[in-house]
This record gives sequence, C-alpha cells and structure tokens, in this order.
Amino acid sequence: MSEINPAPPVQMVDLKNSLTDAERVDFEQQLAEKNLALAHCSDADPLTRVRLQLDIAEILVWLERNEEAWNLARTAFDAALKNESWQDAVEACNVLYQTEQAASIPALGMGVWLAVTYPVTHELTYAMLDHVVTETPAHADGAALAAVTTRYVIDLRAGDAEHEDWSLLANDLIARVALRHSNVQDQQALDAWMDKLGLRDPQVFLPRLSQVVNAIVGDSWWFDRNELRDKLPE
Repeated sequence: MSEINPAPPVQMVDLKNSLTDAERVDFEQQLAEKNLALAHCSDADPLTRVRLQLDIAEILVWLERNEEAWNLARTAFDAALKNESWQDAVEACNVLYQTEQAASIPALGMGVWLAVTYPVTHELTYAMLDHVVTETPAHADGAALAAVTTRYVIDLRAGDAEHEDWSLLANDLIARVALRHSNVQDQQALDAWMDKLGLRDPQVFLPRLSQVVNAIVGDSWWFDRNELRDKLPE
C-alpha cells in the first residue's frame, strides 16, 4: 500500500472546477435526459441499464456530486460483473476512481486487474494503468510496471490502424516514468533501466504488477479472482 498515494487526480479536479455556467447547465440538462431514459429502461435489458447508470455517474462527477456518482457506479459494477460484461465493469471502476471516495483506490486496483486479465479495450486499459502511474510516487517501481504493461496490452489488443499511435503513447508514458523514477534521459539509459527493473518479459513484470494491485486493493476485493479466472475465454 505504500506505493500508492491516495491524492485525488489533479487533472480531474481542475477540469471540474473550470466548468463554465453554460457547461454546468448543459450537464444538468444531460443528467435530466439520462435519468428519464433510465426510468424508462426495462430491467430485462440489464446492460443498457448499466451503461445509462455509468453515463449518469460520469455526469455527476463533473457536477461534483461524487457520493451520488459512487453509489450509482457501484450498482452498475455489480450488475456488469453479474452479466460478465468486463468492459462495463472496468468502466465502472474508472468512474468509481474518479469519485474520490474512501474506496476509490481499491476500485482502481480492481479495475486494473479486470482490464489486464480480460480482453478489455486497449484504450480503457491504458487509462486505468495511467491512473496507477498518477497515484504512484516517483521513485516506486509500481509506475514502471504499469507503464510497460500499457505497451504489452497495446501490442496484444490494438488493431493495425491504431497500433502505431497507441504504441507511441505507451512509449512516451514509459519514458516519462523512467525520467521521474531514475532521471533516465536517453535511449541507452532507458534500455539499462528496463533491464534492471525486468520490464521486458511479461512473465516477470505481470506478476510484479499483480503484487502492486494486491497492495492497492488490500482486503477490499469485491469478487473472487479465482472464480473469474475460470471464466476466461479459451
């Protein structure tokens, strides 16, 4: 747990505080429309309901109604997990992290576990791992493990049309982490740094990332990981 700094994500706070009156009115209107759609959503279509709940929760975060957002996103998470919609479950964890509540950091850890374990989109997986980088002190190895995992996931999941751009983003994230971690400033030093930290072999860095995730979540897991591993696609 010592590798995680539970400070709120600065970018999110700044953006919320910069809302203009017109933007706030627009969000309020969107909220009313989404709430109306949710009220008319059939329980027979649980994932449509989940996605509406997540849309509403995101708007509530922008409006700084974080406790309401947490409650709605937490409900959406449970429904997504029950219906084995892993993408929606990670989306819920992403919103739960942004609500800055007491359990937001464990929610981040669980979202990272799901995103790396299941074939969740590379865009969302990158976002979750980037949150880990944000929350990790400069000299801790957790950020390096998260950053290199973004590139691993992109290599596995990004299509040909997207791979180059997303690889550049991942490489930039790795370089920024290396700079703050060990003042790495050139390719030769970066290569040495990656070798030193064991960042080239997924059989080495993924188990270490798992340890970081365990430290983030602690005893707060909302699901049985062994049970979910049994549901992995062949």
